[in-house]
Amino acid sequence: MSSSLSTQRSEYDRDDAVRRTEEPPYVWRAPFSSYFYRELGFALTGLPVALVGFAFAVVLFAFGLGTLVTVLGMPVLAALTGGARGFGRLERARALGMLSLDVPGPKPVRASRPGGWGAITARLADAAGWKAVLYQVVMFPWAVLSFAMSLTFLLVGWVLALYPLYQWVYPTYVGWPGFKVFDYADSHGVEHVYYVEGPLQIAGVSLLGFVFVLLTPQLVRGLTNVNRLAVRGLLGR
Repeated sequence: MSSSLSTQRSEYDRDDAVRRTEEPPYVWRAPFSSYFYRELGFALTGLPVALVGFAFAVVLFAFGLGTLVTVLGMPVLAALTGGARGFGRLERARALGMLSLDVPGPKPVRASRPGGWGAITARLADAAGWKAVLYQVVMFPWAVLSFAMSLTFLLVGWVLALYPLYQWVYPTYVGWPGFKVFDYADSHGVEHVYYVEGPLQIAGVSLLGFVFVLLTPQLVRGLTNVNRLAVRGLLGR
């Protein structure tokens, strides 16, 4: 009897456990791994998802709070926590598919009293639902930052790394000996112009680009690690 109870308990714990489904690759393999591009996809697609979730949370919370003195406010706030749970399910699914993080969802809401008002009051007292609302609000600025930094590092890295392949465009079609880094005149009227030209300069730009390429997966992983913590802390059970 005790052995069967311990087996059931271990299976329950295993079902409730947060776990990684895949380990990240080494630094030099990361820029060319599917793991990195799934994390990058999470960061880039996270902005439109977060925008919708943020708008949903703010609008319904403001409307529900403003109408709380009437009979309409409580159902609106109940709809807010219920809808936030739906956004939480979406975010856990994205975390599983793109961040290799399996987070069990919270337990279903159970009404202590029958009827519509029993369901509404159960939703209003749903801690998991309110945590999901909080997730939609606090993670929106992080989604904006993650989108901007991930896309910037990705584009800068590959544009610089592949510069030797397209550097001929500037002397051929633009009339410059190379990419123009700056062009300005000082207070004495002397013009200062710097072009990226010559084999060493071109190789240096490409090398700098590959440094960005190697750093980008680490940056994206650091950004998405915050999402992992937030999903575990606010959207799990």
